[in-house]
Amino acid sequence: MKTRAFKQVDVFTAEPYFGNPLAVVLDGTGLSDAEMQRFAQWTNLSETTFLLPPTTPEAHYRVRIFTPGGELPFAGHPTLGSCHAWLQAGGNIGGQNPIQDTEHSGTNSAKTKLDSDPEFFVQECAVGLVKLRRDGAHLAFAAPPLKRSNPSPALLAQVAAALGLSAKQIIAAQMLDNGPVWLGLLLDSHQTVLQLNPAHLALKNLGHKVGVVAVEQASPGPALIGRSNREARAFGTRCETQPAPVPNADTPALEVRAFAAPIGVNEDPVTGSLNASLAQWLIAEGHAPTRYVAAQGACLGRAGRVFIERDGDGQVWVGGESVTCIDGQVQL
Repeated sequence: MKTRAFKQVDVFTAEPYFGNPLAVVLDGTGLSDAEMQRFAQWTNLSETTFLLPPTTPEAHYRVRIFTPGGELPFAGHPTLGSCHAWLQAGGNIGGQNPIQDTEHSGTNSAKTKLDSDPEFFVQECAVGLVKLRRDGAHLAFAAPPLKRSNPSPALLAQVAAALGLSAKQIIAAQMLDNGPVWLGLLLDSHQTVLQLNPAHLALKNLGHKVGVVAVEQASPGPALIGRSNREARAFGTRCETQPAPVPNADTPALEVRAFAAPIGVNEDPVTGSLNASLAQWLIAEGHAPTRYVAAQGACLGRAGRVFIERDGDGQVWVGGESVTCIDGQVQL
């Protein structure tokens, strides 16, 4: 064992303890797969990441992402949280500092690009290269390519039953695959999303992670007040806590929840990969605008905010703020 720099970061929030936590080991060099997996089991967070020097000159750093149950090829909140931690540490991984040291880096390398264009970064992970950009306090990742298909009617009926949904409450459904695979359900209202009380064991037995979303265009005045009242009623019937306040947050147009019982997480607080695939699907089908804010985590006492934008080239960016809650060292 050796002493390694460590951070625990809260992602998709500017307020500590209202987002989705992530454990980040800033130097994963020399660790075996089994050692990484054991530490991820010990942290017992939805994800733990290990930063490594990149294996390609196009990337600034490499990350491996572990849940308590296994390794992921890609995940959204670990991508943003890992980049936040890496930048905060000055790009230092195992004594290598690509921000300051461009020796041996070619003219097309990411290390040189970091000096000349510090607003963009490239992460290497199992799914490939993921581009990130920095805009003030926000980091955003370029959503990986999405594969989507129609779920079978039998599966859709079983999932609806496990969620307590009627057919008329489901507007559309798609299987979404951008590394992680989700069954995405577009529901009829924020209220429906917030009132869900799933049978998690049934979802686990079905073997599919399920993401639910509702789109509701916010407007000032009575309509917004009415929506707030509906959410309050929803919390009174299903959620144990009131939605946490987020100072100066943009008004969310989408409400999202993520149920992942098959991987041991009944409900994930804020989910970057799911929001990425939902955005690509919903914008493409005209269900959502090309720029919006999604809320997630209210029923867990969180107040996650995910900022979505599709740029002029058709690339969807998924962003948010991160804050470091624990900064220290770990023996690993």
